[in-house]
Amino acid sequence: MTRHGKTRIPASRSTPAPGSGLDRRALAAVSVTVVAWASAFVAIRGAGRYFDPGALALGRLLAGSVVLGAVWLARGEGWPPRAAWPGIAGTGVLWFGVYMVALNWGERHVDAGTAAMIINIGPVVIAVLGGWLLREGFPRRLLAGLAVAFAGAAVVAVSESGGSGGSLLGVGMCLLAAVSYAIAVVGQKPALRHASALQVTTFGCFAGTVATLPFVAQLVSQADNAPVSATLMVVYLGVIPTALAFTTWAYALNRTTAGKLGVTTYVVPVLVVLMSWAFLGETPRPLAYLGGVLCLAGVAISRRGRRPVQAELVAEEPVTGDLVTGEPATGKPVAEEPVTGWSAGPGTPRTPTAGGADRHGRGARRASPCEGRQPAREP
Repeated sequence: MTRHGKTRIPASRSTPAPGSGLDRRALAAVSVTVVAWASAFVAIRGAGRYFDPGALALGRLLAGSVVLGAVWLARGEGWPPRAAWPGIAGTGVLWFGVYMVALNWGERHVDAGTAAMIINIGPVVIAVLGGWLLREGFPRRLLAGLAVAFAGAAVVAVSESGGSGGSLLGVGMCLLAAVSYAIAVVGQKPALRHASALQVTTFGCFAGTVATLPFVAQLVSQADNAPVSATLMVVYLGVIPTALAFTTWAYALNRTTAGKLGVTTYVVPVLVVLMSWAFLGETPRPLAYLGGVLCLAGVAISRRGRRPVQAELVAEEPVTGDLVTGEPATGKPVAEEPVTGWSAGPGTPRTPTAGGADRHGRGARRASPCEGRQPAREP
């Protein structure tokens, strides 16, 4: 604490102000999330040949719950606070439950690239709800980035669905998944103020598992008839795109705004198109490349901005003097106003004027480091 009652925050450890961008750790976390979620679209297409939408969602959540539960017990983080439960429950039902079932259903009728494009109306809903309910505002760069990225998503969607005649039911299910995921993200943000990313993700996954338990009979029956490769694909969906990716997402969401983080998911369709080409033999059409460039440009626009202004931060500067013994300082403190009761020559010992009083007749005092423009560290 400084003399003025403000908590010192080392300058080297400061994080960007809300809405200013992503710090390095958050950027790394959301990068893991984006790659993992892109792979999920391809994996769902493969496993969906042997598992119905509900059974696939339940199998994925069971695998994720086992991994997350083990990590939660190993870390000993305890139960989430009561204030976090509404957000956790909403996230579990809407994102882990409704979203996964609807997406699995949608991908039975449309290809992975088209599904990824439709899902990406979600960030638009996130930005609107985040600006309205979470009071995150509507920065111009965010809105511009949303517009450019959404245009790219539309271009890729047209490209990918141009020759496949995507089912209206599949499009509708993907839209339902997008809206449920967007609402869940906005509800998850307040929960992260009270609980850790691991707690929110773990108990959200538990809630989603409970919500999909009605499909347990389908899962057991279809798991007996499915090949081992399909079952392993379900396990992969639970461990990587669910347990790992949702945790890194929650971590990043806790360090930035919902709207800005939501825009980063526009990278997912680009990766899905490439992965679909590599693993499913789906060759991207020329328009898909143009749409991918627009998606990336939108993300870049949304993340550009002025450097955050860190108010009330006190950097750790060299000590300018011993506050206990009154030894002369070795540095050069800068005071807002020169104190006439001391010699002002830099680098020279400070000695009181005759009578030991200042110009106002008060007792001599030494300039406090807190008065300078570069406050110094105090004992």
